[in-house]
Amino acid sequence: MTKRHVSLPAGAEEGLEAFLADVDRRLSSDEDTCAVVEDVLVDLHGDREAYERWQSGESVSPAERVRLQGYDPCNATLESEYYAEKDEERFKESKHLQWLWRQFDATPMADNVEFALRFRQMLAKHLFDECGDDCRFFKGISVTYGHNISVGDNVVIHDDVHLDDRGKLTIGDRVSISDGVHVYSHDHDLLDQTEVENFHTIVEDDVRLTYDAMVRAGCKVGENAVVGARGVVQSDVPAHHVAVGQPAKSVRIKPGFEDVAEPLDADHPDGRDDRRLPYELPDDLDQFDEFQRDLEPSG
Repeated sequence: MTKRHVSLPAGAEEGLEAFLADVDRRLSSDEDTCAVVEDVLVDLHGDREAYERWQSGESVSPAERVRLQGYDPCNATLESEYYAEKDEERFKESKHLQWLWRQFDATPMADNVEFALRFRQMLAKHLFDECGDDCRFFKGISVTYGHNISVGDNVVIHDDVHLDDRGKLTIGDRVSISDGVHVYSHDHDLLDQTEVENFHTIVEDDVRLTYDAMVRAGCKVGENAVVGARGVVQSDVPAHHVAVGQPAKSVRIKPGFEDVAEPLDADHPDGRDDRRLPYELPDDLDQFDEFQRDLEPSG
């Protein structure tokens, strides 16, 4: 065993359980999610007194007003909010939950590992499309929407990981994702980067994505495979293989799995194109080109 069990003192455990149960209950109820998030963040940041003064109409400074308004997710914008093809109805809910996740990470409690892991596990069951049991989500994880992510049981995702679910992202059981990993589900056209393609990216059961690895949109990392540190996955990784490098290539099969894995020298099929996700933009969409580039060759 590489880990040991750690428990909180009885009083701290009682307080944590009461807090988690209360937030979970409120998020599961018919109560407005935006209002729940605002209320929870005001208390987590220790700003209840100033918030009540502001709500009662007392004078506050411009900086204080901006801070207090910022607890309300309806007063915030996220990068993914600008994406033209997003599901507006689903995003309304996931934006509020994502704001709670991000702003919780800005509190001192985010460094209290036992508290933070259990809070994020509870919140993930509301934010993600699916989230299994006994998952451990560490600090600084970012998502695009959240509602296009499915996560299995006993998954661990470490610090500063980005899970892009602009398309769709499926993560299997017992997956380990190390610090700094980026997993993508959208890609940009080579000539016109405003043209976006979305994909279904799959990380199968028992995969390890190690430090600073990147998985390109639409790729599948097969069951029990390992992607080495700073590996860049550009095509499917076969089950039980160890892939390293930029781009990542299979260099060995995990010991004991030689009889069930595809041979190293086999022609490994790549199913990325089959995982492309079509979408339609609204007819009344007011599009803009943020770059204003001339896409024709000069001269």
